[in-house]
This record gives sequence, structure tokens and C-alpha cells, in this order.
Amino acid sequence: MFDVIGKKRWFFAFSLLITIPGLIFILLTPISGGEAGLKFSIDYTGGTTWSIKFADATVTADDVRAELATVGQPDAVVTKTGKGFFDIRLSKLDLRGVEPTPTPVPTVVPTPTAAASSSASPAASASPAATGSPGPSATPAPTASPAPTASPEASASPPPSESPTASASPAPSESPTASASPAPSGSPAPSGSPAPTPIPGSNTQVPTTGEIGRIATALQAALGPISEQASLSSIGAVVSSDLINQAIILILVGSLGILGWITLRFRDVKMGVTALVALLHDVIVVLGVFAILGTLFNVEIDGLFVTAMLTVIGFSVHDTIVVFDRIRENRARHAGEPFAEIVNHSLLQTFGRSITTSFTVVLTLTALLLFGGSATEEFVLALLIGIVSGTYSSIFNASPLLVVWQEWEDRRHGRLTAPRSPRRASA
Repeated sequence: MFDVIGKKRWFFAFSLLITIPGLIFILLTPISGGEAGLKFSIDYTGGTTWSIKFADATVTADDVRAELATVGQPDAVVTKTGKGFFDIRLSKLDLRGVEPTPTPVPTVVPTPTAAASSSASPAASASPAATGSPGPSATPAPTASPAPTASPEASASPPPSESPTASASPAPSESPTASASPAPSGSPAPSGSPAPTPIPGSNTQVPTTGEIGRIATALQAALGPISEQASLSSIGAVVSSDLINQAIILILVGSLGILGWITLRFRDVKMGVTALVALLHDVIVVLGVFAILGTLFNVEIDGLFVTAMLTVIGFSVHDTIVVFDRIRENRARHAGEPFAEIVNHSLLQTFGRSITTSFTVVLTLTALLLFGGSATEEFVLALLIGIVSGTYSSIFNASPLLVVWQEWEDRRHGRLTAPRSPRRASA
């Protein structure tokens, strides 16, 4: 019989060997300001992603990167996929079309003054009557009120001899004013101005307006026409911070819920804590691998990564619970035997089931990783690493930790346990 518990130090050492490098690269993320360690997609950092394909198949990622640097995007991340598309990550851009600038209309303000000038119209109407000016010249008098200096001039001229000049002088000046004043009322569609362009958003049409349209025009001028656009999206910093907070809350709530449920179910806090330590091992392994891949190959963590982590946590806990449940049964069945012997026997009883279940899942995920396309590569990779790590931690970490904790409690309380049987350990 294989003695798993007797070799627990070797398994602990192997866990440290695979977690310490990952922890170092994870800690490099804040230290290096994102230059090394984990690479976050725009789901968490904010920005614009653009997936395009050029008609010229000889265009390389270096060509696109160099041209983006000339248009003001030197920090752009360009990755070429297997299908010829370029996944471009830029700083946040405005995807809306450039709207036409509204015509400035200062004459709109005097509109309420016209109502006020109508109160002064008795003076204006009296002067034409006194001078005998014709009706057409008297009619524009209220309209001439948009000029603020005209109404005081007309009201301040007491001599009737000046009233003809006052009534005659606004007549020529008010004609352009009257022709210009209707313009503000019809200003929403000035003649000759281009119609507003609809927002491209996440469509498949290559943009031609706005900042992203300027970049697309420059790329096509240098590298040839863009034959296809797969996606175009932009996320702001506020949305990104909300996603980060939600991801942290989800993982914490899920972990604490698992701790509480296992403790309540098995009536033993040691089982809940050791299961949580095994979960922490799996999370560090997955994050560490992605930190190393992000540093070396710019592999990013996107919104699906949290889903993958929660799936890994659930799978790992499921495997650990199966082992713990068999330990509880054997503890009642083999009362009086050393606890290490009971745990080792329970591990061997569930070993075949755990390996078989995990192996079938690994086969499926491997097929998805190889043939599933680039859209789900990071998600499937996180699942694959996490499930392998979860299977290992359930067998070689959680149960040995439970034995270490139980033996420490027995020594602290002075409970003497029977020595382990050398026959069973070496068999």
C-alpha cells in the first residue's frame, strides 16, 4: 500500500516549488507598474480593443505596431491570431463619429428683448404717426429692437424732425438682421454640413470618423485596405474598477461560503480550513502561471478568468469533500486506529475515482485548447491548470494538512496515539 501521508513532506515541498515562482511574478505586478507579472485586459484596465484583418496577408504585427506608433499609439499591444486577424489593444478612444460643430448664433439671445421692446413700442409707433412715415417703414420698428442701441436712440430723440432719420436708419440695418434672425430657428440642419455618423460600437464596419477613424485611415494608407473587422469595443475606467471589485467579492464570498459549509457539514473546523488552504494553493498556482505567461508572452486576464477561477474552486472543493467524507466514514468504522492510517486508507480508496474524473475533464479541455479557437484560449487554459492543480491539492495537500493539524492537537492536549503500523505503511 502506497503511503501518501508518510511522504507528505515531499508533496509539500513540490507545492512550494510550483507556488513560490508564481508568487514572485504576482508580486512583480504592482512593483513594476504592470510591466511584468499579470497582464490585465481592458475589462479591468479600460481601453479600446480592435480586431481587424488586412487584405495583404504579408502584414506582420510589427508593421501594425510601428504604424500605430506614428499615429500616437506607441503603447499599443498587437497580437496576430491564427486566422490572420490582428488583436489590437489601445488606450481608450472615443468611438463616436465627429458631430458637426453647431453654428454660433448670438442673435438668439435678443429674442426675449423683443418682447421687452414691445413695451416701448408706443414711443416708436407714435413717431411714425407724427412724421407721417409710410406703413412699411413703421412695421419693421419693433423688429429693429434686436439691436440694443436702436431702441434707446428712438426713445431718446424728442424732436420730431429727428424721428424720420431714426425711422429711416433702422430700415436698411434691420433688413440683414431680419434675414439673419430666421437662421437660428433653422440651425439644426445648416446647409452644406455633413449628417452625423452613427456610432460604430462593436459592429463589423471599419470606422471612418472620430479618432479611431483617423487611425484606421492611417493604417490602410500604409498597410493596405482592411478586409474585415471582427470587433471594436471600448471600456472606461469606471466600469473596469467595478469589474475588479466584483471579481474580488465573488472569490471571497465563494471561499468563505465553502469554509462555512464544510465546517458545518463535517462538524470540524479543521476540515473547512484545510479545504480552504487547498483552494488558496490552486488560486496561487493559476495566477502564478498566468503571471509568468503574461511576463513572457503577454497573455492577458480577461472577464472570463473570474468564471474560470470559480469553476476551479468548485471542482477542487468537490474532490476534497469526497476524500473528507470517506475519512469521516472510516474514522467511525476503524475507531482506535491512528488518524494518519485512516486518512491514508481513505485516500487510496478514493484515488482511482479522483484521477479518472479529472482525466476525463482534462481530455475535454485539451481538445478545446487545441481546436476551440483563440476566443476561449485563456479561459480554457485557466480551467486546465486549475483542475490539474485542484486534483493534486485535494489528494496531496488537504488531507496531509489535516493529519498534521490533528497530530499537533493530540500532542498539545497530551493525547497519546498508537504508533503507526510498519506493516501497513510498507505494504
